[in-house]
Amino acid sequence: MKHIRILSAQDISCFGQCSLTVALPVLSALGIETSILPTAILSTHTAGFSGYTFRDLKDDLAAIAEHWKGEGIDFDAVYTGYLGHKKDVDAVLEINASHLNKGPFIVDPAFGDQGKLYGGFDKDYVAAMRPLCASADVLLPNLTEAYFLLDLPYNPNPDFDEIERVLHGLLKLGAKNVILKGIGDNPAETGFVVYDGHEQRRYRHARIPKDFHGTGDVFASVFVGGYLRGLDIYAAARLAADFTFECIVNTINDPAHGYGVHFEQLLFGLEARLRQALGE
Repeated sequence: MKHIRILSAQDISCFGQCSLTVALPVLSALGIETSILPTAILSTHTAGFSGYTFRDLKDDLAAIAEHWKGEGIDFDAVYTGYLGHKKDVDAVLEINASHLNKGPFIVDPAFGDQGKLYGGFDKDYVAAMRPLCASADVLLPNLTEAYFLLDLPYNPNPDFDEIERVLHGLLKLGAKNVILKGIGDNPAETGFVVYDGHEQRRYRHARIPKDFHGTGDVFASVFVGGYLRGLDIYAAARLAADFTFECIVNTINDPAHGYGVHFEQLLFGLEARLRQALGE
């Protein structure tokens, strides 16, 4: 297997299964060496907790990148999640434009859900995210993030024509490929649409009527690992969707665990599932 080294730029939430505490174990389980660019440190994530601490690391990012350049370090891809500040966005854009990244740029906008922005974000942050999303080789927004990026009113149940307009809008923004998440034809299902400007490919599965934090990070991390290991975009997204669904099922009977999903027990079989998808 070819050695793959990537950079993931996200926050560290010290408690709560999200961002880098999800990306690192998932990508490691898929055989990917993962370097990190921590954009902020939070005591907990921002969903369901109050009074959390937040330390922005925006003033450190440029110096970290310069050190890497001096050491001749580079990466086979850059994958971004929750960043936290407009200056973090600028730093990641500069890294992607430099020789540090010699492969695809994969962006999970990670700034909102269910029609609302996450705590601490505003429309100025969304505006700062647009150039980052426009630079993406693969963009992974949920419906909320897609509508905010396009400055459109949120619609939780778009019809086929509206979904098509949203997809076209995201590619017009600049992204080369879009995986739009949270798409289903009825309340009992969900899924995604992959669009490259020529073809739409959809995948649906049952919707579990309960929300868990961090599932977007699980999906994005499995997608990145599968894609970089050789799956096409649709197959990697399908692997990610199925694994995320199983993580939710694995957590649904634990009412005290709303801050994330029990993904750790399922990591052992993830490599085997990837190999099966690759036909190995």
